[in-house]
Amino acid sequence: MLILGLDPSLSCTGWGVVRSEGSRLTHIANGQIPTDAKSPMAQRLAALQQELARVIAEYRPDRAAAEEVFINKNPQSTLKLAQARGAVLAACGTAGLEVSEHSARLVKKAVVGTGAADKVQVQAMLKVLLPGAEIAGADAADALAVAIADAHLTRTF
Repeated sequence: MLILGLDPSLSCTGWGVVRSEGSRLTHIANGQIPTDAKSPMAQRLAALQQELARVIAEYRPDRAAAEEVFINKNPQSTLKLAQARGAVLAACGTAGLEVSEHSARLVKKAVVGTGAADKVQVQAMLKVLLPGAEIAGADAADALAVAIADAHLTRTF
């Protein structure tokens, strides 16, 4: 089972693909999709959707998982995040992928063992769970954590 993990953001969306075989996880690929802050919103969203569609076509995941929206104190930031998520989910929907959504706390708990883990703890655990994986950056690391959490949370025995 190939799982595409997603950490949607307008500035830089992270993605990561892992293979889940029983309790075994294997890193396949990861990356980040930045957008140009100077470009109009419609172009940024189109770029996100198109680049993610390319990733989906290349790696052909069986399903996807995304981090749920969290509410920022700044309503503008929340709106931009929601728009980016829409572009990301549209790319998945167009490809026929089922998308699970997980809260940040649940992802941290599934990967590290505590929902209060910080980014350093999550990234350290990724090195244990996906030895040898070269991670493209913090957003890609978050996306890989979402994919791993999805594998743990949706595993059927």
